[in-house]
Amino acid sequence: MTITWRKSSYSGASTDEVCVEVGDLISGVAIRDSKDPNGGRLDVTGAEFAVLVGRIKQGLLDRV
Repeated sequence: MTITWRKSSYSGASTDEVCVEVGDLISGVAIRDSKDPNGGRLDVTGAEFAVLVGRIKQGLLDRV
């Protein structure tokens, strides 16, 4: 299966920024580091991805 990767439009064009890319899977969502696309990926269900995005939007994963 070929995954079409995409990243947020908020990431900007700079390649120095840390960003993740996501791709649709039949069983959920794949997540990888855009600066290391061959370094592996994390596969999660759609429900798990929704929880992750919700926590990010709430600021629960912000660095202190």
